[in-house]
Amino acid sequence: MSRDWARLELGDGSMVWRGSKGRFLSQVVGPHFEALCRDYAIRANPEVFGGPPGEVGAGVVSDPANRAQIEIDVAVLAPAEHGHPRRVLSLGEVKWDRVMDVQHVEHLRRARDLLAVKGFDTRDARLHCYSGAGFSPELRSAHGADIHLVDLDELYVR
Repeated sequence: MSRDWARLELGDGSMVWRGSKGRFLSQVVGPHFEALCRDYAIRANPEVFGGPPGEVGAGVVSDPANRAQIEIDVAVLAPAEHGHPRRVLSLGEVKWDRVMDVQHVEHLRRARDLLAVKGFDTRDARLHCYSGAGFSPELRSAHGADIHLVDLDELYVR
């Protein structure tokens, strides 16, 4: 905010906000909402993920074929079992201020496939979309056995 102090002192807060809103949403609100979604995953009933979470975090899955990295905002892993591959319960994408669509699910599916190749047990991994802005009609109709939509009501009521 130091670069905007002069404008703020002159009472031009609305102009400062117009120039800062995008940065605030991406650097403050977005990461905070991601943390809230991870907290939800830790506290959720085990039925939400098909088992109790052993670890909840965020991470990146390398996609060498596409020379890309897929960010996973909410990764839910089952408790580790000696001698067995680590079981992935859920992979989740979080968007605070954008309506989510089927493209977000496709990224999660790709990440799930890549993790399977790397030796993780992803057979029952569910794909979770967490949104503060809602979901496209196409995504709502795709909602099913392995695709779960988590909106603000779900986050705050449960």
